[in-house]
Amino acid sequence: MARGSEPGGTPAPRDRVLTIPNVLSVLRLVLVPVFLVLLLVSHHTGWAVAVLMFSGASDWADGKIARLFDNQSSRLGALLDPAVDRIYMVVIPIALALAGVVPWWLVITLLGRDLVLATTLPLLRSRGLTALPVTYIGKAATFALMSGLPLVLLGQGDAAWQPPVLAFGWGFVIWGTAMYLWSGVLYLIQVGMVARSMPRPGSGGTGVLTP
Repeated sequence: MARGSEPGGTPAPRDRVLTIPNVLSVLRLVLVPVFLVLLLVSHHTGWAVAVLMFSGASDWADGKIARLFDNQSSRLGALLDPAVDRIYMVVIPIALALAGVVPWWLVITLLGRDLVLATTLPLLRSRGLTALPVTYIGKAATFALMSGLPLVLLGQGDAAWQPPVLAFGWGFVIWGTAMYLWSGVLYLIQVGMVARSMPRPGSGGTGVLTP
């Protein structure tokens, strides 16, 4: 029997590529340029918001499906889903800033946090790690931002219902930004624990992360 396969030659669940969560992640990735065209080229704000809302709902759905069904989780999904999340976290704030919807200081704050964390990757790799687990507060921050930014976009206009939507959206964005920065601080603390507790491969020691 081939490695990574079940009896009969069927791929083991963790090695499967064609799963519902993976299809949803790829669809979210394909919708990135669609969102950019709708917002920045054709200026169809309503459709751009619809794309973001669908992407947010599918992001929640693919994670839920992967957790509920063992045959729907995969190694590819574990890499693809957070990678697509990162792309959205970069593309959406920049696109909204280009459209004049959000200020550039917000973009610089969000991307600056990610750039700082990116500088820790060489240290993690020197300890045999590719990344640290995503924290609950980091997931909550991403959810708040990906919920608030579409509402901020939807709230642009003079209709009676738009100012409350705009205020509600900014509430989510401010809350999400605060949590996003705090999750970055927690991540740096974890990196410090890795540096102190895990030796480089081949240098001896237990290689176990301790509090």
